[in-house]
Amino acid sequence: MNEFCIDTNSDQIIATALKCLEERLSYKTQEQFNSSRLVCDYLRLQLASEKNEVFAVLFMDNYRRLLSFEKMFTGTVNEAVVFPRGIIQKALEYNAAAIIVAHNHPSGIVKPSDADQRITSELKKILEIINVKMLDHIVVTLTDTYSFAEHGLL
Repeated sequence: MNEFCIDTNSDQIIATALKCLEERLSYKTQEQFNSSRLVCDYLRLQLASEKNEVFAVLFMDNYRRLLSFEKMFTGTVNEAVVFPRGIIQKALEYNAAAIIVAHNHPSGIVKPSDADQRITSELKKILEIINVKMLDHIVVTLTDTYSFAEHGLL
């Protein structure tokens, strides 16, 4: 069986893994979302198999516990339009102290584009005004992830 095949058994395994990670990282537990590997694994499970670009946000409290994961914007195979206002509204709704943004690259190329870097910079500036820290922007593919924070781009 090809490692990228989709079948019912694989879907059940992914759903179970997501549930385990969400329980571990949710507000109800004392576990913090401060392991970049854990975050990347969670995001790969959430976004890697999407056929079009999906821009998502993890909203966190002061202790880096997950308040909510939201798939905010869906685009085409090579881009998604991101509206910072929508992210700001959700951050205020959840009373988030920090966020991590992420999106997938269906092309399989993990390197961020110039547009990815621009939206990251723009979001970071806007979020600073409302005192919400942007911890990272992670690009996800089927086989890899790219962290802006780990590469000094944040």
